[in-house]
Amino acid sequence: MLLQSIAHALPQASLTQEDTLRVFRGSRPWGSLRQRSRDIVERVLGGESGIEKRHFCFSDPDRLFASDPGELNRNYEAAAPALAAAALANAMARAGVKPAEIDALFLCSCTGYLCPGPSSYVAEIAGLRTDAVLHDLVGLGCGAAIPAMRAASHFLAAEPGATAAVIAVEVCSAAFFLNDDPGVLVSLCLFGDGASASIWKGRGKGLKASGFRSVHHPEHRERIRFVNSGGKLCNQLHRSVPGLAAQAVCGLHASSGADPGYVIAHSGGRDVISALREALPHAPLEETSSVLRDCGNMSSPSVLFSLERAVEAGATGPFWLTAFGAGFSAHSCRLDWACAV
Repeated sequence: MLLQSIAHALPQASLTQEDTLRVFRGSRPWGSLRQRSRDIVERVLGGESGIEKRHFCFSDPDRLFASDPGELNRNYEAAAPALAAAALANAMARAGVKPAEIDALFLCSCTGYLCPGPSSYVAEIAGLRTDAVLHDLVGLGCGAAIPAMRAASHFLAAEPGATAAVIAVEVCSAAFFLNDDPGVLVSLCLFGDGASASIWKGRGKGLKASGFRSVHHPEHRERIRFVNSGGKLCNQLHRSVPGLAAQAVCGLHASSGADPGYVIAHSGGRDVISALREALPHAPLEETSSVLRDCGNMSSPSVLFSLERAVEAGATGPFWLTAFGAGFSAHSCRLDWACAV
């Protein structure tokens, strides 16, 4: 399949890390934390995290942490489709594609739950045809964008004359959780909200996606995953994750047989990017770092934000995309400029 356009959408509200710390210190939840926990938050938000600002679909942290599971998921239900539809509108405008021309929509998300999935709401907002194929991918965490692309590639292989949209959308603020666990606290300091959408065709010109690969290490599952705590999503994050990510990505790259290429990775965090650079010294990961700086870790959309920046900057590739997260799992694919018949 061939990329026709890629675009993003972010919530209007944004806070620098310093602003976030100031707001957090003045909130009621701050007083519920142990001193050691407050020290962790101040160190991450007030120090060098690689993040300057993040975007959020909320404005009241007191209300956020006081919300019950139902209210948090209603926040997701209100924000995720709207954010995804905005990204899709931007991508369609860039590609010169009308809503009626979209034959399939593949959407990944893990920070809330809807049935029917968010794709149903996005299709309605965007005005897609009622016979468009809708496909939601859930439970794949931060690495989900590449499996979503892979699913779209299968559809376009079967329907080469069709047009497909791929959306990654996360409302991480709807999954914020607060306790004294260091992994939970670090997560609060890293994650933000955002959506990325891309338009793909089976024929024509563009960046051709191929060579999809995945690896799964269930023995490390408990080191990075969502757990249910009182009905709320709670991010379980172990300090070994940067090393696991680097090891998995390095193995994927070696098994792909690809030349070093132009590596674009998920913006997991400062320590993750450092570990990736050590494992793949040929990869500067400039876009990956810039997305982390400007948006934080948005989970699944992050790698596509980085791809968009590389394309907009005029980079010609070939690109080697990789994303990783819950499972522990990692995924990759290659993008080369091509002309398909």
